[in-house]
Amino acid sequence: MAQKRIAVIGAGVCGLGAIKCCLDEDLEPTCFERSDDIGGLWKFQKNTAEKLPSIYRSLTINTSKEMMCYSDYPIPDDFPNYMHNSKVMEYFRIMRDLLDNFSSSGQWDVVVEANEQQESLVFDGILVCSGHHTDPNLPLQSFPGIERFKGNYFHSREYKSPEEFLGKRIIVIGIGNSGADIAVELSRDAKQVFLSTRHGSWILHRVWDNGYPMDTSFFTRFNNLLQKIASFRITNNQLEKKLNSRFNHAHYGLQPQHRLLSQHPTVSDDLPNHIISGKVLVKPNVKEFTKTAAIFEDGTIEEDIDVVIFATGYNISFPFLEDLIKVTNNEVSLYKLMFPPDLEQPTLAVIGLIQPLGIVLPIAELQSRWATRVFKGLNKLPSVKNMMTDITQRKTDMAKRYVKSPRHTIQVDHIEYMDEIATQIGVKPNLLWLFLWDPKLAWKVFFGPCTPYQYRLRGPRKWDGARRAILTQTERILKPMKTRTINNERNPSSEISWVKMAPVSFVILASVLSYYCYIYHPERK
Repeated sequence: MAQKRIAVIGAGVCGLGAIKCCLDEDLEPTCFERSDDIGGLWKFQKNTAEKLPSIYRSLTINTSKEMMCYSDYPIPDDFPNYMHNSKVMEYFRIMRDLLDNFSSSGQWDVVVEANEQQESLVFDGILVCSGHHTDPNLPLQSFPGIERFKGNYFHSREYKSPEEFLGKRIIVIGIGNSGADIAVELSRDAKQVFLSTRHGSWILHRVWDNGYPMDTSFFTRFNNLLQKIASFRITNNQLEKKLNSRFNHAHYGLQPQHRLLSQHPTVSDDLPNHIISGKVLVKPNVKEFTKTAAIFEDGTIEEDIDVVIFATGYNISFPFLEDLIKVTNNEVSLYKLMFPPDLEQPTLAVIGLIQPLGIVLPIAELQSRWATRVFKGLNKLPSVKNMMTDITQRKTDMAKRYVKSPRHTIQVDHIEYMDEIATQIGVKPNLLWLFLWDPKLAWKVFFGPCTPYQYRLRGPRKWDGARRAILTQTERILKPMKTRTINNERNPSSEISWVKMAPVSFVILASVLSYYCYIYHPERK
């Protein structure tokens, strides 16, 4: 049988992983990229090009290296835990060099254009890895008077660096990650920065307990099980109490009416510092603009505004697949947020169309692992009816949990969704087996961070180095910070001291074993 040819659309974080997964399954990938380089969103460019993602010069990733690496290739141990975009690109270039692969039948005609010349190519499958940060949402109709505003206004994707905003009075609209980052950066040299938010936000910080990265402490299977056992209200109460212990969100004008897990939180270590020093003033939503001022919904007015930056997110769009994937109110109907359910053959998958409470890269890699196996015929999708039922249920669950907003249409929980996809492939860790036969590893898998290596312990494309990668992940977290030798150094552990909690530990372990005995019981198959 001839080797199947797969078109990979996009050479960013999702596209590189998709190419690797194609090669792993003996498929022939051809990658198509609009720009002249790999990296997608993480490739900084001074000029913003239409239909291409764009970042600012100082952007640093909000997910730590052990949680965001490809599952069988750890990021070098000397790289910082939270990497600047240039370091992210350095890792991607390492991966590219390892891949060395750029260059009703269910087949696809793909029309590509280069140097104003078009060419039609035929492929057996398509992996759409184009991302969803290319079509900026600029809701000018929601801000009366903006057309007569004499200052400068633009979407946050146009922002690059703070030099030209020295001494300006600036309003940043939107309190997502980009809005908070840009407001903080500009406030260092601007005359005044106002951060306008409609609903407020819960603020997470990168540096968590004992100085470990937030996501390595937060995203553990132990925490995930506790959240399943506890009610939604109790979980929110505990998390909100922890965040308010750092700074009271109400005192800082940030307290939202929604619960923490009902909206995508914002990650910013610096925002509270800049609010308490007066460099950033938090304001409600803008009601109206005049030629030189902004009138807010609480009736306050700020005069002599020079610049307005709309950090208002992005619209989901597939301009090259308009007839195949329809987008309505930023919603798409895809099975597991990947497969169009009504194709005659499952030969098209969307990779990375997710907004996780967690990390994109390992999720996208798992999606590609599953999709390539479907393309190859090793895994089967359910019936159209069952896929549509799953799609409807996912939308219903999101509507119940999240604040109604265009940004909450592709939300997923990190571990829950990864396990969901891993189950389809057969690579979800078997905790019962691990506790019985490799308790040291099981302890790390259950109580430690849910790193991507966990999905290489068993099943298709198992990686022999996965066990060691899990057992040594704490060493790689600490390595880049050990730049000064300290005698008799005592490193507090990010993990709970189970010796001090022996009675509780035994109860928890018994509960875990009972839970997984139930899950894996033969009568449930």
